[in-house]
Amino acid sequence: MKSKRGFITILTGLYSFQDCIHFLAAIRKFHQEPIIILIDQVPKVLYPLLKAFKNVTLKPAPANENPVLASRHAKLALYEASDFEQTIYLDSDICLLCDINDVFEYLDEYDFLLTEDVQPYIVKATNLLRGKQQDLLPNVLPILQSIGLPLKEDSVQYNGGFMAFRKTEITKLFFDKFKYYFEIVKNNQDKLLLKDQGAFASAIASVHPKMKILPPTYNYLSKWQDAYNIQDEIKVLHCTYPYRPQYAKNITRSLYTRVFDRFAKVFLPNQVTNPWRTK
Repeated sequence: MKSKRGFITILTGLYSFQDCIHFLAAIRKFHQEPIIILIDQVPKVLYPLLKAFKNVTLKPAPANENPVLASRHAKLALYEASDFEQTIYLDSDICLLCDINDVFEYLDEYDFLLTEDVQPYIVKATNLLRGKQQDLLPNVLPILQSIGLPLKEDSVQYNGGFMAFRKTEITKLFFDKFKYYFEIVKNNQDKLLLKDQGAFASAIASVHPKMKILPPTYNYLSKWQDAYNIQDEIKVLHCTYPYRPQYAKNITRSLYTRVFDRFAKVFLPNQVTNPWRTK
């Protein structure tokens, strides 16, 4: 291992490039551990903009024309891609609001750290299926079970935008199962959307890693702020940069990011209108 602890994220395509720059700036404000970026469909001429942040390594993500599918495949490859004994994975549209050293400390005891989805009940996970959500609600679990996912009424939907894991045999087995069940999802696109939560929950249900569920303050999706009842300080804000509140933008504000943001307005596509997200 090159380092005991480190971060990893995914950048597939230019739509998330501005998010990733601010992701790196937020990590470096609070942490000095190495960062790995799994990258695809980004011109190499732009790599120095990412490498401007200290101790950043770029590794190729699994290539795919669809950057959303490339991102899904990269998430399946996190175990192999990580050089660390303890890894914190964060989506590139995440902004740290403070240090999260406690997450690394939890990994001394647990194989996996996760946060539940805003809507954690698999039986209500109409977001995974194609069709009108109000019509699908009674059939969510039967449809997921019918294609071979080992889910039950008490199965939980997790938000894969945040996860932390340590290198163990059980964690390796989890990612192997994650890949297996995601292939099932891909092969049933007539029924399912191209999302990974069902496969992720299936891998958890199959492997049962020793895990700790962290509160939503570690993966706070501001889009769903009305769904939370939070009293504690938010540590990890999950929000694409254009929609980010000013206090969070101030976290990553520097001469470098101010100059970059001017460049982004002219030369980068608007990640909010990414057409691949609807595929």
